[in-house]
Formats: sequence, C-alpha cells, structure tokens
Amino acid sequence: MNATKSPRRPLWKRWWIRIVVILLAAIGAGLWYISPEPLPPPKGSGEPMQAIVYDEYGAPDVLRLAQVERPLPGDNQLLIRIRAAAANPLDWHYMRGTPYLMRMESGYRRPVDPRLGVDVSGIVEAVGKAVTQFKPGDAVFGTANGAFAEYAITAARRVVLKPANLTFQQAAAVPVAALTALQALRDKGQIQPGQKVLINGASGGVGTFAVQIAKTMGAEVTGVCSTRNVELVRSLGADHVIDYTQQDFTEGNERYDLIIDNVFNRSLSEYRRVLGPTGRYVLIGGGGPEDNKWLGPLGALARMWLVSLFVDQELGFMLSATRQDDLRELAALMEAGKIRPVIDRSYALRDVPAALRYLETGRARGKVVIMMEDAG
Repeated sequence: MNATKSPRRPLWKRWWIRIVVILLAAIGAGLWYISPEPLPPPKGSGEPMQAIVYDEYGAPDVLRLAQVERPLPGDNQLLIRIRAAAANPLDWHYMRGTPYLMRMESGYRRPVDPRLGVDVSGIVEAVGKAVTQFKPGDAVFGTANGAFAEYAITAARRVVLKPANLTFQQAAAVPVAALTALQALRDKGQIQPGQKVLINGASGGVGTFAVQIAKTMGAEVTGVCSTRNVELVRSLGADHVIDYTQQDFTEGNERYDLIIDNVFNRSLSEYRRVLGPTGRYVLIGGGGPEDNKWLGPLGALARMWLVSLFVDQELGFMLSATRQDDLRELAALMEAGKIRPVIDRSYALRDVPAALRYLETGRARGKVVIMMEDAG
C-alpha cells in the first residue's frame, strides 16, 4: 500500500512564517510609532528665545528652561509665535526614551533633538517664500516640533486658521487628541449612524473628543470613566456612562459595534466578549511610564494581529496623522459649537516638568495646556 503525502501547508500558515511576519510588523510599527513627523533641527536666526530642552532621557526632572536660538522657517514653513501648547503622552515617551525601540530614531544614548512638544496655537510671525495660504499676523493652530517654546517652525500643511470663538488655550488642546479621536472613529472604526460605540477612558484627552465626535456622527455612545468624571462625560453628550469603580463593562450584556480603547486595562478576550460578532476594536493608547519599556504597545499589537486572523471581529491599533483637511473639519465643528475642548490644568512654560509629571499620573480630565504668556 502506497503512502500518500499530505499536502504542503500554504506558506502563510506555517508557524515560523507567522512569527517572522509578526516580528517584522512589530519593528515596522514601532518605527512608525516613534514620531508623528520628525524634522531635522531648524536653522537658527541668531535671535534668542526661551524653550524647554532636554539632554538626556529620564523623568520630568531632565527638562529645563533654556535660552536657545530662534529658528528660521524654510521655504514651505511658518514661524509661529506660540501663545499656547498642550502636553501629550507622546511628549513623555520622547522625554523618557520609551519604548526603547523608539531610540533607533530619537537617539540611542541621548536625544538627537533636544526640543519637545507638538500641539500648538499662536500667531504667524513669518512665512517661507513658497507659502501662500498664510501671512504674518494669522492666528493658527496645529502641530509643530518643539512646541514647548516661545517660537517654533512647522510645515504650512500642519496648521489651519484658528476659529475666532476659540481662545489660544482651547485651540492648543485640540490637534493630537482630536485628530486621534476623529481618525479612530471615522477611518479605523468606520463608524456609522445608529451604531453602539463604547469609549473606554472617556474623560481623558482623546476620550473627551471621541465622545463628542461620535455623537456628531449619529452614534449611541457609552463612556467609561471613574466616579468623579461621570458628570463630565455625560455633559459631553454620552448616552450612557459606566463608572468602572462600580461596574465592569466587560461583564455586561450589551454588545458594541465599535470600541475605542484609550486605556487597555482589560484582556483582549474581555473586550471581544462585549464586541459584536463583526464589530471593530481600536486601541489608541494604554499603559504608563513604567509599562512595557522595551516594546510599548507592540506586544498587544502582535497579539491582536494574530487573533484577528481567526475571528470576524476587526482588532486594530492606530496613531493619528496631522492632516490639514481633518484640522479644518475639527475647526468647523468647534466653530459651530458641536465639540469643545476640555482643559484640566494650565501651566507656565517653566512648569512643563510639573505638567508632564501630572499627565503621567493618568488622572488628567481632558487636556493639560502650557501658556506661553508666563514664559519669562
């Protein structure tokens, strides 16, 4: 009797191929995770300004207020006199140099670029010769590398005009958090009117925008937060609010079409339990300064990718990108009064270390803002 050979397994089903793909995906995602849009250090003008800088990785104590050279804008750039900036988890990731994988871009032993800060609002001071859509004196908001300073340069496509009904403080609170919320709901989550959406971490920087934006898109929104933030989340328009100190949302009977997760404080199986059969789960953040120092969220990303091969639910991780059209969409929503920034605390420029120390606690309600009027 002749033995028949078993058919060869397709290449993509071989376990070692999957491991290699996961590792390559993790490395690629990690390099993408490093920076929203890294720029080389700007050319100096010879004029002095004050800025927050750091020469080594570590806790907020490594940050210092220093006098540095004011940058000069390139052909397609703007020089912004900053009126306000805002702190993001991205800032403490850079400050601490974690996850360590990011140091492949930011500098192995010490930061290549001593600047810090991304969210910005202010007045256009000067424009490059190729810039036509802005002029000196325009009030703008968006993103700029080195935003914790009196001046910063940025590409013209990374900012838009500030709505007149927003203060500079409010406008600075918008870019990274609101872009993340919008793109997570619309692009990654593919939200549809009438869908049931759960937002875990609804009182944080991204969460407060996600609740409001999801409501403008016609969703039925459930927000998860602590007891002290229940009324805040309800005031933002959430249809239902779950106090996680009193109730575990993963043990309920409700099933959601979309989960936006800003915290990642449950196992993937628990999230899937309350996700509809073809629902979408979008991980945005999670963890603190002492968590996952080597790979950050990449371990979770690899697990989600592996599980997603065998289920109909879509499990994914996303980071925002600064898109001018999306900034304009957010500006229109704020101008119409449909969404509003939530600001927890404001700090002077010299107090950026205290601002990041507070942000790292994970207890901020909405955004933490840096006001430049107090820079001196």
